[in-house]
This record gives sequence, C-alpha cells and structure tokens, in this order.
Amino acid sequence: MNAGIIRKAIIAAAVSLSIAAVATSVSVTPVAAQAVTTKSSSLPQFGESGPEVTRMQQAIVARGFTIKGGIDGSFGPATQVALKSLQKVAGFAPTGTLDAKTAKFLGLVDVAPLSKSNFPTVGASGDAVWSLQQALINNGVQVKGGADGKFGLATSIALGKFQSLKGLSVTKAVDEPTAIALGLLAAPVQKSTSKKPVAAASAPVAVPAVAAAPVVASSITIDSLPVRGQKSENVRTLQNALINAGIEVKGGADGVFGVATSVSIGKFQSATGLNVSTVLDAPTAAALGLIPSLAELGLPTLQAFPVQGRCGFSDTWGAARSAGRTHEGTDIIGARGLALYAAMDGVISKMTTGGVLGGTSLRLTAADGTYFYYAHLDSFAANLVNGQAVRAGQIVGYLGSTGDTNTPHLHFEVHPKGGAAVNPYPILKAVDACNNTELLPQP
Repeated sequence: MNAGIIRKAIIAAAVSLSIAAVATSVSVTPVAAQAVTTKSSSLPQFGESGPEVTRMQQAIVARGFTIKGGIDGSFGPATQVALKSLQKVAGFAPTGTLDAKTAKFLGLVDVAPLSKSNFPTVGASGDAVWSLQQALINNGVQVKGGADGKFGLATSIALGKFQSLKGLSVTKAVDEPTAIALGLLAAPVQKSTSKKPVAAASAPVAVPAVAAAPVVASSITIDSLPVRGQKSENVRTLQNALINAGIEVKGGADGVFGVATSVSIGKFQSATGLNVSTVLDAPTAAALGLIPSLAELGLPTLQAFPVQGRCGFSDTWGAARSAGRTHEGTDIIGARGLALYAAMDGVISKMTTGGVLGGTSLRLTAADGTYFYYAHLDSFAANLVNGQAVRAGQIVGYLGSTGDTNTPHLHFEVHPKGGAAVNPYPILKAVDACNNTELLPQP
C-alpha cells in the first residue's frame, strides 16, 4: 500500500499550506513589485508544464484532491479532472481551466499593496480584503474560512493574532504598523535630523522594501498531534499557539506536555465552544491554527463517526486495487456486527445487495447533495428502506465482509456535493470515535 506516500501528499501538504505557507502559498514580495495576477493568460493553461503548474498541483492536492500520476509539473488530463472536481466542490463552474477565481481560491494570486487612505474595515469585501487575508496566511496566521474576500469576525481574530505575534497594538483592525508588518505598505522614509551638505540632501532616498518575517515551519500533522507526556518542539509550538490565543500556560512554552498544558487546552476548548477533553484533538488543533480546518480544505464535517468502536483505520486513499483500480475511500476495520451510524442527517438514497465489489451497501445523501457510500455491510438496520430520512448517529446497518473482501470492515466514501470522491481520511480523523464502544442513543 502507498499509505505513507498518500498521507504526505494530502495531510502534510495541507498543513504546510496553513502553517508554513510554503509550496501552496504565495510568498510576500517587496511592495514595489506586488501586483494582483488575475489575467487568465498569465495562469497555467492545459498542455503547459513547469514550476507554475507544479505549484497549482500542490495547491489542489493540499485541498484533499488526488491527481492520478501525482505532482509531475504537467497540466494534462489527470490534473484537469482534479481541477474540475475542486471547482465543483467550491461552487465554481467546473471548466477544468485555471481561471482567476479558482487561482485566488487556491492561493496562487499574489497580494496587492493596500492604500494608506483606504484600509479595509469590518464589513468590507473585495480584492483589498482578499489581499489582507492572504498576507495574513502568508505570514503563518490562519484565517478561518480562508481568503474569501469578506472582512468578518474571522479576519478580525486573525489580525489580532498577527498583531500579538509581532508585538503590535492589538486593535484587530488594519492600521499603518500592521499593514507595514504584513508587507502591504511601504515603511515611511525616516527623515534625518542631522545637518548634511546640500548636495547630499538632494540625493534620492531609496525606500526599503518590506518583506514578511520568516515563518518557522511546523511539522505537526493530523497524524502527529502532540500528546500528554511528550517533550518536543511540536509541544512548544502547541504551547505558543495557546499563549497567542490568550490562554495562559503555567510555566510557559517549555516544550513539555504536562498537566499545565492539558489544563490550558481545556480552557481554550471551553472558551471556543469545543468539546472539553483537555486533549489536543483535530478540531482543537484546527482552531489553534496548527493544522488546516476541513472548511479550509473544502471538505465536509461529519456529524457522527460512522462506526461503533472498537475499530481502526489508516490512510489508504489511492492504494492499488484489483483490475487496475485505486482505492477511493477509507477502510474502517472492526468486528463483524458493529453498528454503523449515519454520518450526517440525510436520506437513504440507494440500497444494494449482492454487489460484486461492495456487496451489501447503501448511499446516504445530505441536504447539499454530498453523499456517503457505505460498502461490505453484513446487513441493513431493521426496517430501513430506500428514501428514508435518517438522523446523524442513527444505526443504518452492521459491519460485515460482503462483496469483494474477506476482512470485516466498512469501506467509506465521501462525495462532496455529489461530485468526485475525495480522501475521507482527514474527515474521519477529525471526528475519530474508534475508542467509543458504547452504542449511541437512538432516535
């Protein structure tokens, strides 16, 4: 299996998109050279190859989409198929062409300088807000929801975090020092108070370009979240993230995950309305900006984990299967007869028995058209019928090994808004409940 390779392509690349602002992010260039690249002719076109195509492919993969053949720097049919799938999920016209709108969504458009006389404010929208948001992301500060061009609460919070990191006055608004620190405004020319010869005074003064401060890359991924008892730089990164969010960590960022760090995580979870587990789970890590949120990746969030524990799963997306197929789901391994739950509120839109590959299977469709494919069931839940509305957490069947498998497991697929399948691993990992052996209360 290629689980390790696929995980690096999707999860690690996605984390570096949000935290390190490397391959898939746009670097902040000197103010004098900044410009918003929106002309289609300057964007990679079908049939072209080179570093700009590689950059585009990296950004597509970071959103959870697979390019058959991998990131090869060539804009061919496989890249076009992946681009169409991304556009459909994002609500754009699925043209398979990298237009300006899609390029901005992928973070491939350079930010533009701001005007000192017209800084964007809460409630504003447009290119100036997009440039502000992208500059924050380029500086390693997460903007919940991504760079969407709308100045709302998420942008205000991100501004406050950036200002705190840079030692600026935390106003959560764009002011001159903040714009300069973001590389969106040239620093003012400092006038000298010493007397100089007239000839020297008349010489032109060069305005230094303002570049973003270097961002320290984090190695934290959804599969390597720090846990109690660890001592590492990743723990220090976690502690600094808590401190930047206004949560005290007793003893400071010492890189040791002990009681103080657990207590601080619990306080952060309570303050942000998360489940107070005092453990760094995926939702908490995303809220702290340590890993990208599912929303940033254009992926749905499950309301319930689909399998009753005890179970286990790993990232096998893209692994080779019979007849030249590749795996388009995640296999959740467990004992035969474990309850299978509806992952979201929706309707049972298809029920199949005797399938050659999937055996006994069903399709659950949510209100927005997103559907989930469950395969290899031992049986359906009693009285379950096609067209039936179900609630998240409701038992829809039982884990088995029907179809083309000998190992009891659930093959679980996710098709956002009815489109192509995307890797379910990060979606499942965000709500992992394989350790929960108790049956969920039933409606």
